[in-house]
Amino acid sequence: MIQLLLFWTFFKIGLFSFGGGYAMIPLIQTEIERNGWIGAKEYADIIAISQMTPGPLAVNAATYVGAKTAGILGSFSATLGVSLPSFILIVIIAHFFIQFKENAIIESILQGIRPVTIGMVGSAVVFMAGTSIFKSGISFIEIKSLLTGQLSNSDNIIDVWSIAVFLIILISTVKFKVHPILAVVLSAVLGMVPLIISTLWGGLT
Repeated sequence: MIQLLLFWTFFKIGLFSFGGGYAMIPLIQTEIERNGWIGAKEYADIIAISQMTPGPLAVNAATYVGAKTAGILGSFSATLGVSLPSFILIVIIAHFFIQFKENAIIESILQGIRPVTIGMVGSAVVFMAGTSIFKSGISFIEIKSLLTGQLSNSDNIIDVWSIAVFLIILISTVKFKVHPILAVVLSAVLGMVPLIISTLWGGLT
């Protein structure tokens, strides 16, 4: 039954995703591609939409995947699955954390989890770059060739405008402290610029 599969899949994701929503991105990607639910390009769009809508990224993504796969019941199953582990774990942690927070074993476990979280977030960055900054279908070998200057047709691989938008938003948020909501709105406007230019140019020609 697809609803049970959605629940179990996202329950596993919620149970083992240390580091929050960004750390869940590669896990969700692996599961949805393994089950053939959604392609990489559509998943990248889901992540972008989840960033712009209220609520945790992982919950929004789970809700969308569930709805796309099995309607309202699928959406409910996936959302419940990804949320339930956090609810259970935080209740347990809240009960025992004060007692064991100075425990050497607990501290060692947390020390091991922290770098894994960085790696998983980094994996999410690589995935988003592969579907945003680079055009679809690029492989690791092509990226390596591009970075070493061995790839001649880089124009067919790099999305120059996406890089420009990335740099504009990065500088705006880091240097000028632009509010994240304003940055999202600005990025949406910048994303429409190529379409506007193409439409105007087509009308002139």
